Amino acid sequence: MKSLLDLVLYVLILGAVSISAATPDHVKTTNGAISGMGRQPSGVRIFKGIPFAQPPTGDFRWREPQPVKDWTGVRAATEFGPRCMQAPVFGDMGFRAPSMSEDCLYLNVWTPARNDKERLPVLVYFYGGGFVAGDGSEPRYDGESIATKGIVSVTVNYRLGVFGFMAHPELTKESPHHASGNYALLDQYAALLWVQKNIAAFGGDPKQVTIAGESAGSVSVSAQMASPLSKGLIAGAIGESGSILGTLSAVPLVQGEEAGVKFANNIGAHSLAELRALDTQKVFGPATQGGFASVGRFSIVVDGYFFPESPAAIFAAGRQAHVPLLVGWNSEEMTGQVLLQGKEPTPENYQAAVKAAYRDRADDVLKVYAGSSRDEILDAATALASDRFIGYSTWKWADEQLRTGGGGPVYRYYFARPRPAMKASQGNATPGLAGGVVRNSTAPAPPPARGAVHSAEIEYALGNLKTNPVYEWADDDYKVSQVMLDYFANFVKKRDPNGKGLPSWPKLSANPGNAPQVMRIDVKSVAEPDTTRARYLLQDKLMGGDN
Repeated sequence: MKSLLDLVLYVLILGAVSISAATPDHVKTTNGAISGMGRQPSGVRIFKGIPFAQPPTGDFRWREPQPVKDWTGVRAATEFGPRCMQAPVFGDMGFRAPSMSEDCLYLNVWTPARNDKERLPVLVYFYGGGFVAGDGSEPRYDGESIATKGIVSVTVNYRLGVFGFMAHPELTKESPHHASGNYALLDQYAALLWVQKNIAAFGGDPKQVTIAGESAGSVSVSAQMASPLSKGLIAGAIGESGSILGTLSAVPLVQGEEAGVKFANNIGAHSLAELRALDTQKVFGPATQGGFASVGRFSIVVDGYFFPESPAAIFAAGRQAHVPLLVGWNSEEMTGQVLLQGKEPTPENYQAAVKAAYRDRADDVLKVYAGSSRDEILDAATALASDRFIGYSTWKWADEQLRTGGGGPVYRYYFARPRPAMKASQGNATPGLAGGVVRNSTAPAPPPARGAVHSAEIEYALGNLKTNPVYEWADDDYKVSQVMLDYFANFVKKRDPNGKGLPSWPKLSANPGNAPQVMRIDVKSVAEPDTTRARYLLQDKLMGGDN
């Protein structure tokens, strides 16, 4: 009899669990109730497509994000919101968003919290894509893996390209802040405000919010640290490859306004009213001609509001957020063939390429980025191309934060694990810049990677190797991912990456007599003395030390 009763109870419990997993998960936000996807087998609850601002359409096009209107009833949060307008400039990006629209200001939440009484640390992640592409639905940014570490994870959409950055004199005049442009950064700020007001309902702690991102997302993190609007909303920051101190840097407002006027005239719109009356495609189409190069047409600006002065001046004066920072970059952010322009890596070709790029400073560069044999030249060219692209700006951010950031800890990594070979099932596809593959391309295949390419660390850091079916992930890859995920999770939880079972990661020292210790993340992760400082001090001189 007892065994029969036990069996009945067991069946009832299984039924209850099954019902719980299938039943929508209700949470009340400040704007209304939402229903999520229920608790997953991982123990994580998922909420997708939550609006954090009104659709930036019509009169709200090129305006700072407006507060969400309240709704009645229960709003479904089981599908990603539309991704922001973007051209397919990165053929290897994968999206789970069902559509693309100007109406794109939505965020997603993954929470392991059992109820709203918990106060778990929070990670808010900004995607990369050069400020012209990307989306919070991309599988590589999925928040479920890191949420299983006891973290509430959030991905955020922000406007891109012409809709995210176009400045214009009429927009400046209309603004109550006498500013225009930077709408993408203001979207991120609005999302951080939403987190402050709502994340407790998901079991998160609004006082423990770490922001993170890769490439343009990393630039965004440095920008949010610099802005007086958002710097008080964050407790920690993670930057993966890139900062506003040299990558996608801010230009004066007047320069951004001139670019906006030129663009408007080119499409036949001679007033702000005419610009806003245009159909989305009438603006988007001309703005995206030229692919990725169009990002230079609409730069971040020193608008006097989000940035009261240049980000470089803010960091130099120590007026940025004084929060712990974890930052790093990859071993091959850019192939050396970009510098060599496809020519053979001979001493003559390398010296000629450096002289063409640096003219009267070429000898200084050749001393620091030296090489004589084929392999040495390839290594030197790769290091130089990577530093020019993104390594220097990331170093500058870490160095400035160490110097002026109020004494908070700064941790630096160097990600060196190359991706494995692509699966044979991928056919003649080639590896792409943004993390997946490029198919049906007429461009020559890139040369074999000599290290970890730009963006390669994302799936490792967020525990999402399984979301990328392109590569033959091996046990060593999962080992690297587990270590990096644990480092990131520890930093989010206590602003220190160190933890049980992990190689010790020392913080950077502000004492010039101590060689900085950088965590090399690979199959065998180990802290090593930094041997690259001379490169970045030279780059600092070449860049004028002020970007």
